[in-house]
Amino acid sequence: MEPAPAKAKPQGRLLVSTPLDAKDELEERLERCVGIVQALTNGLSEREANDALTANACKGQQQHEEVCLGLFTLVLTEPAQAQRCYRDLALVNRDGMNVVLVKINQILMEKFLKLQDVPRTQLVWLVRELVKSGVMGADGVIMTLLKQIAGGDISTKNLWLAESVLDILLEQKEWVLKSGMLIAMSVYTYLRLIVDHGAPNLLPLRQKEVDFCISMLREKFMDCLIIGRDLVRLLQNVARIPEMELLWRDLLHNPQVLSPQFTGVLQLLTARTSRKFLACRLTPDMETKLLFMTSRVRFGQQKRYQDWFQRQYLSTAESQSLRCDLIRYICGVVHPSNEVLSSDILPRWAIIGWLLTTCTSNVAASNAKLALFYDWLFFNPEKDSIMNIEPAILVMHHSMKPHPAITATLLDFMCRIIPHFFPPLESQVRQGVFNSLNFIMEKRVLAHLAPLFDNPKLDRELRSMLRERFPEFCSPPSPPTEVKMEESVSMEMDNHVLDKEESCYDNTEATFSDDEEEVNNKGKKREFRFHPIKEAVIEEPADITPWLDQLDDTMKEKVQQIQKTSDTETQCEVMQEIVDLILEEDFDTEQMSALASCLAELFKDHFRGEVLPEEITEESLEESVCKPVCLIFRNLVTMQEDNSGFSVLLDMLAELYQKQPKIGYHLLYYLKASKAANGKMMLYESFAQATALGDLHTCLMMDMKACQEDDVRLLCYLTPSIYSEVGLPKSYLHHKKSLKKETSQKIFPQSVRARCSGWETMSHLCVFVCVQLQELMCHVMMGNLVMFRKDSVLNILIQSLEWETFEQYSTWQLFLAHSIPLETIIPILQHLKYKEHPEALSCLLLQLRREKPSEEMVKMVLSRPCHPEDQFTTSILRHWATKYDDTLAENIKAQLIKNNNQPRKRQSLRSSSSKLAQLTLEQILEHMDNLRLSLSNTKNNFFTQTPILQALQHVQASCDEAHKMRFSDLFALAEEYEDSQSKPPKSRRKAPASSPRSRKGVAPPTNNEEESASSSGSEEEDSKPKAPKRKRKGSSAVGSDSD
Repeated sequence: MEPAPAKAKPQGRLLVSTPLDAKDELEERLERCVGIVQALTNGLSEREANDALTANACKGQQQHEEVCLGLFTLVLTEPAQAQRCYRDLALVNRDGMNVVLVKINQILMEKFLKLQDVPRTQLVWLVRELVKSGVMGADGVIMTLLKQIAGGDISTKNLWLAESVLDILLEQKEWVLKSGMLIAMSVYTYLRLIVDHGAPNLLPLRQKEVDFCISMLREKFMDCLIIGRDLVRLLQNVARIPEMELLWRDLLHNPQVLSPQFTGVLQLLTARTSRKFLACRLTPDMETKLLFMTSRVRFGQQKRYQDWFQRQYLSTAESQSLRCDLIRYICGVVHPSNEVLSSDILPRWAIIGWLLTTCTSNVAASNAKLALFYDWLFFNPEKDSIMNIEPAILVMHHSMKPHPAITATLLDFMCRIIPHFFPPLESQVRQGVFNSLNFIMEKRVLAHLAPLFDNPKLDRELRSMLRERFPEFCSPPSPPTEVKMEESVSMEMDNHVLDKEESCYDNTEATFSDDEEEVNNKGKKREFRFHPIKEAVIEEPADITPWLDQLDDTMKEKVQQIQKTSDTETQCEVMQEIVDLILEEDFDTEQMSALASCLAELFKDHFRGEVLPEEITEESLEESVCKPVCLIFRNLVTMQEDNSGFSVLLDMLAELYQKQPKIGYHLLYYLKASKAANGKMMLYESFAQATALGDLHTCLMMDMKACQEDDVRLLCYLTPSIYSEVGLPKSYLHHKKSLKKETSQKIFPQSVRARCSGWETMSHLCVFVCVQLQELMCHVMMGNLVMFRKDSVLNILIQSLEWETFEQYSTWQLFLAHSIPLETIIPILQHLKYKEHPEALSCLLLQLRREKPSEEMVKMVLSRPCHPEDQFTTSILRHWATKYDDTLAENIKAQLIKNNNQPRKRQSLRSSSSKLAQLTLEQILEHMDNLRLSLSNTKNNFFTQTPILQALQHVQASCDEAHKMRFSDLFALAEEYEDSQSKPPKSRRKAPASSPRSRKGVAPPTNNEEESASSSGSEEEDSKPKAPKRKRKGSSAVGSDSD
């Protein structure tokens, strides 16, 4: 049996909804307005109805708005009455249709996709009527309507909307010509849409669009000029259409025909396109979804959002053209803040990389790449933004490891676009690309470009082309440049999200581990994080031709022997012969650089993958250092430093280091793992001084950074030896006091790394998973590793307050593994704010819980400012009051009496350590009162202890009336104690009515503590509790020593 119609949910007439949808607020309001209009006009003639509506609209702003919106809604839902309702609306309206225009824009931006067919048709009809009437502001509505025409969509509704809006523009051409922005926006929109309308059945519509664009461009070219360089990009896409071809030729070869003020296409290409034009080609829904992904979605969790977006907008063949609009929008409009850039939010380059991989057409792929590089071609650092060119370089950089084909095709496109974009402007394009690369390095988006341009994963022809086009950026970087890589303003994603870029947009090759079910081979639960599937490295034959001719015949023969054989043992034998040749007296050191280049190329495979064996044994370690390049290390270890060959081998390693920076941490590994190098770790210092850096600290930092990026297990393995055996200069041990708060996009501050002896390598340890962190803690507890010193640990922990949550927790875990007294770092409490430093506060709270309270601890805990939401002090005091009540009572008594006797004016003369605490009597009393309230519902007897009650008596006797009233409940405890200590009186004394037991509504006390110390009595007498007989309740006099 079918349900009765009366029981069904009434379907609105404006928006599409389902029985599960809640009633839309906007629709409800508009329906109420319709009811008001109908109530006013029912049974009346047209004239009487108009008079009634006018009279009601004149009563006030609300009534005016209700009548206008009611008529507006009737226009949308009642086509038969639309003409009459619009006429009434024009007569009744008193604000130039502003209330209607605002509501139309709201519906277009928020509800257009939900509109039913009739209201959608009527909305376009109403816009047409507004334009006919010349209503001021109608051009803004037309531009909003243009935004709803989706690119890459040839559905019936979208085609109808495109043609309907175009008809309005053609019919009201004279009105259109009065608005320069509307001309530019409509030309930009329809030039883009022409590309989508190439099917035979759409040719009539395309012809209308072509005619309109040509008309506007020829008649109002200077108004169209404000579009900027993207106007040329759009015209290029349609230049093969015969009518457009004529315009295109005039643009290139006869610009004066279009406008006397137009000097040529270069004028257009050097003007950046405004964001409003780039944004107008995305519908509001597309824009909302894209902005959500770039501001809310975490890197590694984007697949479901990308899948939804692809199903919704990118699943058809026609949608290939939409990718260009999306890429231009991301580059030119989505400019994240520094906070977002340094977080784990999905970066722009990852979305663009995903869009590039979804291109199935060669034409669409070429257009997408052009959209990505378009701002590079005529980039001017003074006018253009680094944010426009940053995504392209980061897509190439982050794709090199997981998807080298993407990087290769983008680099190839960048090289070939220079001569082919527009041959007469080749030099300008070359300069624009050069400016872009230069600006990228200047702004530290990437520290250097040589690893990208001269990467072995690229084919030989492409690398050759890059060296030819950009020789300035292909030379190996000088190591000092790389040291400051962390200071980038930019934009490169932090390494704390390990390896996520490897599967950032190729979703078909990404997997998530199951934290409950999946178990690795050793039966251990796998870590729950994003695990990209590694691509197989494509082996390429080593190309050493450019350097062979620079070697003498003997050396060339040895190098070629290594090249011809793949047997490791044979290579080691030949390598030993090469080392012997280097050590000969007649060795020509001028060929050292060429030899290093050859060896770096020949042994590049040795520097790939993990170095440390999966299972660490003496045999596996010895086997891991039996590589040809280790022959240099072995010979170096066996020599004495005063041997002439020692310095020659160091120079050879330094040359090799310039070609292959990984040689540094490989040397560290050899010195640690090889039996032959036992006790020779200090050789690394000699190596560091022989490099171009010439500095142990800088060289070590670079090698640790490279090791962190390649093999975290190896870094953990090396860390104990680095701390204990690598000799840092003593000068680095004395910079603790000069630490600055300095922010960087790297995990730990640059100032800590640069100035904190041994601690600087902690900046790389934060990428460890829990297993490696636990290993380090074990090394510390066994005495093999010391990462903190008592004289510097406090400064380090203070600096760590600006680090990310995981890094802070890891730092505290490593600190707690040391046997450093907590009192050493308790002054950090002065720097901790409850909203900004929850990590440090929680770690400190748990550690204080295990400690017996000392006077210094209690003082620092009490020195924290009182805030209703900050429960730190109350929680630790409550714990101590339960476990160490007598000790805590004595310490609090000492602080109360000390601060009560201390005049305010003398507080500024304290030592620097106590001066920071700013502990005041009022502060202690507030914390005591909070503790009292916390213990009020328990059986704890803390506030019945004699030291606490004596201290409260002492304070009450000398404080002012404001404090007595504010802390009356607290002082009442002292009064009861006083009564119990005195002789039994005739009747039990009661508190006067004027001393309230509640602090509600009491103003903060004034600072009159100076009066309490103005008498001439001694401090010893003052520190004793007053005799009960001298206590006068309700007295307004301030207690003194003479009392």
